[in-house]
Amino acid sequence: MATKSLNNIWIRRQQCPCGDWKCYIKYEGDDQTAIGSQLVKSETSLLSPAEVVFTPYVGQIFKSDDEAFEYYSNFARKNGFSIRKARSTESQNLGVYRRDFVCYRSGFNQPRKKVNVEHPRDRKSVRCGCDAKLYLTKEIIDGVTQWYISQFSNVHNHELLEDDQVRLLPAYRKIQEADQECILLLSKAGFPVNRIVKVLEIERGVQPGQLPFIEKDVRNFIRTCKKTVQENDVLLTEKRENDLLELLEACKDKAERDEGFVFNFTTDEHGKVENIAWSYGDAVRVFAVFGDVVTFDTNYRSITYNLLLGVWFGIDNHGKAIFLGSVLLQDESAESFSWALQTFVQFMRGRRPQTIVTDIDSGLRDAIAIDLPNTKHVVSIWQILSKLSSWFSLPLGLQYEEFKSEFDTLCHMENIEDFEHRWNHLVARFGLGSDKHIALLFSYRASWPFSYTRGYFLARTLRHEYSKSVDTFLKSIVSAQACLQVMFEQVGSGANFGYEYRGELQYMPTKTCLPIEEHARGILTPYAFNVLQHEIVLSMQYAATDMGNGSFLVRHYKKMEGESLVFWMPEDEQVHCSCKEFEHSGILCRHSVRVLVLKNYFQIPEKYFPPRWRRESCLLHVDDPITQFSNDECSQVFHSLTATLFAESLISKERFCYVNRELSQILRNVQNMPANNEVAMNLAPNNANEL
Repeated sequence: MATKSLNNIWIRRQQCPCGDWKCYIKYEGDDQTAIGSQLVKSETSLLSPAEVVFTPYVGQIFKSDDEAFEYYSNFARKNGFSIRKARSTESQNLGVYRRDFVCYRSGFNQPRKKVNVEHPRDRKSVRCGCDAKLYLTKEIIDGVTQWYISQFSNVHNHELLEDDQVRLLPAYRKIQEADQECILLLSKAGFPVNRIVKVLEIERGVQPGQLPFIEKDVRNFIRTCKKTVQENDVLLTEKRENDLLELLEACKDKAERDEGFVFNFTTDEHGKVENIAWSYGDAVRVFAVFGDVVTFDTNYRSITYNLLLGVWFGIDNHGKAIFLGSVLLQDESAESFSWALQTFVQFMRGRRPQTIVTDIDSGLRDAIAIDLPNTKHVVSIWQILSKLSSWFSLPLGLQYEEFKSEFDTLCHMENIEDFEHRWNHLVARFGLGSDKHIALLFSYRASWPFSYTRGYFLARTLRHEYSKSVDTFLKSIVSAQACLQVMFEQVGSGANFGYEYRGELQYMPTKTCLPIEEHARGILTPYAFNVLQHEIVLSMQYAATDMGNGSFLVRHYKKMEGESLVFWMPEDEQVHCSCKEFEHSGILCRHSVRVLVLKNYFQIPEKYFPPRWRRESCLLHVDDPITQFSNDECSQVFHSLTATLFAESLISKERFCYVNRELSQILRNVQNMPANNEVAMNLAPNNANEL
């Protein structure tokens, strides 16, 4: 097997945070899993449903003997056996003119001389004299060579195998090239064969034992490729060193061209690049506004370079992820994470986030406790939920779905005492008292359940939409199997992946007659306003009971449970709710809104519009013409015009058909117009009355 340059392969970190090296994570809902399953399915079934292999017959013609062998092999697999090549006959004029293909159990093994050993191996032969066969003969007609079946027999003297058995025959146990590459890399990293097979099963998303090959095939492949493994070891070491140097040079070149670009790196005792981190000027600037909450994603690892990829994200006032920085680390130790965190703080000019969101990792938790002692540490609930299936589906079996539903309810409980009581009940009910993953989750309980983290400011980073935007960005930079320098370029181009939409026109209609809703609409971004508007609408379903001394008991008019206590201090215009939604997301809750309305507030106090959710905090300039176009005057003009047009069109069927036809044409014309600033400026509200 020739040595070749290997691609840069990124995989999700599969080592379980429980610390057991035999325990691996299969991420629930991961797109790669579905893709892997499709690949394995296609490999284990040589034929697509549309390709029907009929029984071979004497006289059947093929263009080549290889085509005939493939056809017979597909037929054999479909019918529960495999084939092998027997003899071939050749002549001086025609070359090979006959090929014999037979059942894998054809003939008998000849007895061998026993060597002089104390315990000779006596293997039982699978050959039993089966007479199933297909003989090919070559002929040349008008200068064209073709092969036809001269003899065929499908009579077997042995039992044929079922689908789940025939795939294990040696003829069908094939290790594809992509798997060969992965096996060599994992073997080079010191993985034993059973762990290599486990990693491949997880990557492919198949159940144990469902790969198109077995451990024995992997062991034999590694043995025959031992020299290649050694050569690849040298190749990968050289490739890693060269690519890290190229990445460092790319960072230096970028820093010379962009004074806002920052980077840092460390070297080992031999002067080789070890860890490297970088960020961009825009990211450093927006951190001043949106750096209160940071997500540090460390889900991906390069098995080619044995490097861990870490990416910092913030959340902007439109609820989307903002790239803040990247880091490549040699290992997952607390020391490496500590260097990464210190470097990030240095990039952000000494500013530290209020809250950092990560996956479960003991080394990272220790580093955060030391380097960010005043920062709240939260473990992403989405990361936990993605691991549940891998942890509990096998031990719980049919009970898993019920467990998952109970666990989801547990995650969203508001009271710590209720959480711990329900947790003990859950553990006892499903018999998980000695489960290591339950113990792991409980040891991290201060970082992930809502009952513990409800007072931490998270700015809605635990919402599914935000998590999805982070995942989309990460997959865009690790999907291409490229070198580190190409990945660096992909990160640079993707760093602005969400900025262009922020100036889009978006009309925000009001849903109530409350003045506070109209007031909020002029201050908040569409994303933040929609969230607050939802709370304002729901507040109308709540009753507030004055308890005296500025306290109010707020509860739903139907639901008796889930009541909240709201404190109102008129002298400071302060309102505090026991649900702590404002402290958690920066958006007032329905309970607080209910009390403000009760106290005749026509405007929400300015302190409850945090800068991070305001329109003026957009990454575009506030005087942008497109942004100006999305004001109330425009919406009022269009609403008035369409209301009049609607009333006039209902007078007769002829009017309605005319309006419908003309409006459809206008819509098509508008959609074909270029979306640029000049168009927006020409559509200024002043000219709307001239229509």
